[in-house]
Parts: sequence; structure tokens; C-alpha cells
Amino acid sequence: MTSAHQGLSGLLDTEAIRKDFPLLDRVVHDGKKIVYLDSAATSQKPRQVLDALNQYYERHNANVHRGVYTVAEEATALYEGARDKVAAFINAPSRDEVIFTKNASESLNLVANMLGWADEPYRVDHETEIAITEMEHHSNIVPWQLLAQRTGAKLKWFGLTDDGRLDLSNIEEVITEKTKIVSFTLVSNLLGTINPVETIIRRAQEVGALVCIDASQAAPHMVLDVQALQADFVAFTGHKMCGPTGIGVLWGRQELLEDLPPFLGGGEMIETVSMHSSTYAPAPHKFEAGTPPIAQAVGLGAAVDYLSAIGMENIARHEHAITEYAVRRLQEVPDLRIIGPTTAEDRGAAISFTLGDIHPHDVGQVLDEEGIAVRVGHHCARPVCLRYGIPATTRASFYLYSTPAEVDALVAGLEHVRNFFG
Repeated sequence: MTSAHQGLSGLLDTEAIRKDFPLLDRVVHDGKKIVYLDSAATSQKPRQVLDALNQYYERHNANVHRGVYTVAEEATALYEGARDKVAAFINAPSRDEVIFTKNASESLNLVANMLGWADEPYRVDHETEIAITEMEHHSNIVPWQLLAQRTGAKLKWFGLTDDGRLDLSNIEEVITEKTKIVSFTLVSNLLGTINPVETIIRRAQEVGALVCIDASQAAPHMVLDVQALQADFVAFTGHKMCGPTGIGVLWGRQELLEDLPPFLGGGEMIETVSMHSSTYAPAPHKFEAGTPPIAQAVGLGAAVDYLSAIGMENIARHEHAITEYAVRRLQEVPDLRIIGPTTAEDRGAAISFTLGDIHPHDVGQVLDEEGIAVRVGHHCARPVCLRYGIPATTRASFYLYSTPAEVDALVAGLEHVRNFFG
């Protein structure tokens, strides 16, 4: 650590950690080592995860649950072992509450469809309401819009304050006696805002509404305890938390999973099938039709092992220090406007900003020439951009392998952008 960074506390040993991530050694554009600042979109994968994937395919590749031969039993043990690891990681009361999907989007769609097909008291219909927020990722907006269109339910949402937080001043009007489901993000992928979970859940419980939390930007970065959250459903994805793509998780309370109908039909999710009717297997298999993402689940299990060995509290502390430093440094850049909270308190490790009248796509392109990888666009959260009157943002996002030196490289790169565009 350079002398300029000596005041930062709580940092991990990133020199050791970065050795686990092969891509971070890549050289791009005229010999520049990559500065990867797009972990909110997808994280890099450590060798431990890559090795687990390779070993599965090389030594244990078979379909799960059905085969009685050795390799099939090994594959089943690895797949179900990953479920055990995820259950422990999120402090689920039961492993059977952990459903594997292909991503958080599928997890959220699963909840929406279950409620659309459910019997009372869970059924969403034309006499009921759905509550979301204006800061949601499209994956937590569109499924509820589709459900409202199909059922006639009324879709309502919380707006945003000027500083990028939820406006809960009308919470009793947004969450009413007619509300059946409240679905919101724990941490905004664009604004970085950490939302007041307790306040929202308390109101939902007062009116008997179910609560679904999108934890895609929380699970990789902080302790995620589903029992402490007191939500009914929690969705997140593997590829943002050092795992492979193609694997997501939906956690749901056991009694709800028992009562609610499946979304997909096919093999594995059945108990008995005749030409006239079918009965379903208990959760979680009830919601995992067909051949599941076996290798991906194994990789996610390895990612959980990796993160747990470092400690989620330590990762959260590291990211808070990096984010605090980044917010301070970015505020030194002329004409730069942070979209969202301008302090490190109650915010995650993704910072979106605009730079004068330079289009974010131009910012991203010039930064790329400097070897700096950031995200540009509306980040699948277009209503947020509309709220703040901007076409898009540039987003830098950090993770356990991010360093203060990379923040400095970003700031220097932004000065290069300003000079390039005069």
C-alpha cells in the first residue's frame, strides 16, 4: 500500500487474494494491466471455482438423482452438497428452502408466477395490489408488470429522493390492506443504496403482505441472514459472488413452498404422473424441473467456500473502506456528479456518475483504452435514469479484490477523458 493509502483501515490482503483470480493478470491495450471495476455486473472467478468446475466435468459428470452407479451418485452428492453450503451461507432454517435457478431473474419470475397461479390466501388477482420501488433492476420490475397485466392487479411503487434513497413518506398508501406482495432490492445496482429493510417489512407484515427481496447486490458483499431479514423470499445469483454464470438461488419459507404451485413442469419435479393428472415432489425439487445446472451449482458451492473462508464481515469491511475512498476521490474530479448517496454510509460498492456533458459511452470507451473496465448505460434500471433526468451513467463497482490503487487509476483515467474531450 502506498503512503497515500495508509489511512485506510479494514483492507484485506488484496495482493494475496488477487493471485487467485487469473483474469486480473490480463494485459490489454498496449501492455496495460486490466483494472476491473465491473463486479456489480459480474465478478471474476477464483482458481478454486474454476478448478471445481473442471474437476466436476473431468471426474464426476453425470445426471443427478436418478442413476445408481458410482459417478451419478458422486454428481448427486456434489449437487446436493452445494445446496447445503448455500443454506449455511444464508443461514436458512432448512436446506429444502434453497431452490436452484439459472439466475436471480428466474428466481423473481418464479415467485411472480407462483403467486399468479396460487390459491387463496396468496393469490394475486384484480382485487389486489403489488408494491415495488422505482430503483429496481428490470428483473424486479418486468415480472410484476407481467403479473399485473395477466391478473388485473394494481402495480404501485415507492419513488426516490433527490439523494438516491427510497421515499417512504407515503408508505401507508403504497403498502395497503390490498397488497399481496412487496418486492424490493436490498442494495441498488445503480445507486448503491442500501435500503431500510426493517421499515418496509414491518409495514408489509402489518397488512399481511408477503415480502420478496432481490439480494443480487447484497449476497456477494455482506452477511446475508435470511432469518434475520424476516422476508418470505430472497433471490440472488451466483455469477456476482465469484461463482459461475447459469446458477441462481431462490430461498423461500418452507410453508410457502409447500403451499404454492410450481412454475415449470417436467422431470424431477413430480411425484407421480398419469395421463390424467400429476402430483408434485416436495420442495425444493418441486421447483427444479428437468436437468438442473449441476456443474454451476458445484461451482457456486466452491464460491461459497471461498467467500466463507475469507469471511463476509471482512469482505464488507474492505469494500466499505474502498467505497469511502472512491467517493472521496471521485468528488475531486471536476464536473463529476455521483448519482445516489454521496457518502459511504448505507451504500454498497457500486458508484454511478456522470461527467459533465460527456456521454457515458464515450467515458467508458476512453477508459477502456487505459485498461479500465467500467459499466456504462442505464444498468437495467432505466426508471432511475428517467427520475434523475440523465440518459445513462458510468458505473464503477468494487469487490474483495479491488484496491485503492485501482481507484486512483480510475480518477487518473477520468482526467484523461476530460482532456480528450477538451
